[in-house]
Formats: sequence, structure tokens, C-alpha cells
Amino acid sequence: MIQLYGEYDGTVDSKGRMKMPAALLKQLAGTGPYKFFVNRGFEQCLMLYPEKVWEEKIEEVNKLNIYKTQEREFVRYFYRGVRDVLTDSVDRLLLPKSMLDHAGIKKDVIIFAYMNNIELWDRDRYLSTLSKEPSDYSRLADQVWGGEADSDKP
Repeated sequence: MIQLYGEYDGTVDSKGRMKMPAALLKQLAGTGPYKFFVNRGFEQCLMLYPEKVWEEKIEEVNKLNIYKTQEREFVRYFYRGVRDVLTDSVDRLLLPKSMLDHAGIKKDVIIFAYMNNIELWDRDRYLSTLSKEPSDYSRLADQVWGGEADSDKP
């Protein structure tokens, strides 16, 4: 199981290339080139999956029942537009224009790694999401980790 972490600043050049942070690639071990799969994220960001993680994700997705409307719709959305991308000799990825457009990424990007996921965000959009974080983070932790059922408790 891969465990990724970190928040990194990056840029996308006019050709759609983005240099992967060395500290993040180091977490993947091995040597390049590194293969990733990129698709649309749940919010308006991109998901970048290392090859090994992608293989685990598609195992989960492929277990869904395409004869159930909701699951079929999810499968379609998950696979829609997915591309494999490979780092070049200087650890850059060439990101598809359609994906960059979907996430609103023009130049400045935040690369946010957690668990086995990597999200690519337009920098301004990412900072905007940070401003919407709960003002009472400790109460959220109680609800998620502590089993507090009612968010209205004093």
C-alpha cells in the first residue's frame, strides 16, 4: 500500500507540462519514468494515480454492477477522459488539455497528496477551498474519529 503525503506548488507550462515534485516521486520509490493515470476528481480538480494505485482503483470500480443505473453512471464518469501519462527525462508530465480545462488549471497548480491519492488543483481554487474549511476542526475530528453523532452538541 502506497502512503503519499504533502502539498506542493507547481506550474503548468503553455504546452501542458508539469514537473512532478522530487519529494513526491521519492515517496513512490524506484526510478523513472513514472507512469500515472489522470482523470476527473470528485470536486473540480484532477486525480493523478500512480500506476500501482490505478490498478487497485480499477479493481474496485470494475466490481460495480453496470446493470444498476447509479453504478453504471459512476463507472462512466470514472473512466471518462482517463489517460495514462508518463514522466519524461526531467520528471515532467504532459497533462491533457481537456483535463486541465475541466479543473480550470491554467498555470499555477497545487499538488496535494494524501493516502494513495494525488489531486491537482488550480491554485486559486485550492486556496478558496481552504477558506471554506470548518472553523471548528476539533468538532469535525470528534464527529469523524470520536463517534460524536450530533453536530449540535455544546
